[in-house]
Amino acid sequence: MDLLLDVIGWLGAALLLYGYAMVSTSRMPGDGVRYQLINLTGSLSLMVNSAYNAAWPSAGLNLIWAAIGIVAVYKLIRRGVTSDRRA
Repeated sequence: MDLLLDVIGWLGAALLLYGYAMVSTSRMPGDGVRYQLINLTGSLSLMVNSAYNAAWPSAGLNLIWAAIGIVAVYKLIRRGVTSDRRA
């Protein structure tokens, strides 16, 4: 179980870094569904890993990060934005 949760944590960290790098290099819009889903998945993965390791400040941060991501994805879907393409 330790190895699985370590892998989940590392994948979450990699996703967050990937999303940040893609937005920072203008290869992905920061207000698109794809970026928000990358952030949401990464933060949930790190939250699970942090909670398992009793790293409560990190778990709390990632819980809030995930909540922001959920709200952002909900708003994008509600507006009808389902891809990162802009008209």
